[in-house]
Amino acid sequence: MSTPSPSRASYHHGDLRQALLSAGIELASTGGPDAVVLREATRRVGVSPNAAYRHFADREALLAAVVDAAQARLAEHIDAEFALVSASNPVDIARGHLRAVGSAYVRFALDEPGMFRTAFFVPADLEEAASPTRVGPSGRTPFELLGDSLDELVASGAMPPHRREGAEFLAWSSVHGLAMLLIDGPLRALPRPHADATTQRVIDMVEAGLTA
Repeated sequence: MSTPSPSRASYHHGDLRQALLSAGIELASTGGPDAVVLREATRRVGVSPNAAYRHFADREALLAAVVDAAQARLAEHIDAEFALVSASNPVDIARGHLRAVGSAYVRFALDEPGMFRTAFFVPADLEEAASPTRVGPSGRTPFELLGDSLDELVASGAMPPHRREGAEFLAWSSVHGLAMLLIDGPLRALPRPHADATTQRVIDMVEAGLTA
């Protein structure tokens, strides 16, 4: 009788989809979205490619699931940063939440660049921005967490209502641009303390632009 390989023994009957997804996440963590290959995921799990097709029709289907997982991990980081906001009045809470989104976003890019790159690989629009497969512990996706923090700014009186429309894209583009410069651009050699300080200055700029 042959002995099962460690990879085959690593999942239980009925859990093959999760095992393949976990393998895809590992690939993304080390190599970004380009590294997520269905055949390599099946090799790591220890099954034939044909077995994988029952759960993922092709490489794009696996990648889409890994993207959702990466978004959910980002939401988890933002939720954790939200929990650190200790202000007592609505204005400071709202400002703290906005800053938490930006801080966690860039920190996630620096700490987990492979997953960060993967999180924003597909799709090409915002149709999945509120997908339940992308939520963190609070039940909100990264995009929803940003939107809620902006709504809090308006509700607290810190941001004029007429500035709310489209504010997600202004704040998002600022921190995303910085994140990409830090992990893939000319700022990638910046020492981490300088990167963290620059992040806070960019968030200062975003906050001032929305609330001044």
